[in-house]
Amino acid sequence: MPDTSKLSQYGGHQKALALFDLVVTDLAGLTREPALQRLVSQQIASADSIASNIEEGYGRGSKRDYAHFLIIARGSAQETRGRYGRLKHWISTDAIVARVALCDEIIAILTATIRRLRAQDGE
Repeated sequence: MPDTSKLSQYGGHQKALALFDLVVTDLAGLTREPALQRLVSQQIASADSIASNIEEGYGRGSKRDYAHFLIIARGSAQETRGRYGRLKHWISTDAIVARVALCDEIIAILTATIRRLRAQDGE
């Protein structure tokens, strides 16, 4: 069984959890808008998917599987990042800039980890 204490120390996971909390806070006031319900639910789901895929991949126990799930998490981070651009009509510019920067950090961490895992696995 994988050591989950190492997962909790992984910067990509820590930042993914922080991003999820920020997404929930950013969108809390928009949940009552019927026209925005789909956009809000998709943003929450994609932010959740980042941390969830990191966790699932880590739990698989193999470097190859972990790298695969990190690729999925990276895609979700890119999705979350892109949707923030479309949320500019309802969220402050400062918040969007900060969230996009956090997404970029997560994407960079995941990319570096994927490369390292692949190198260790001989891919």
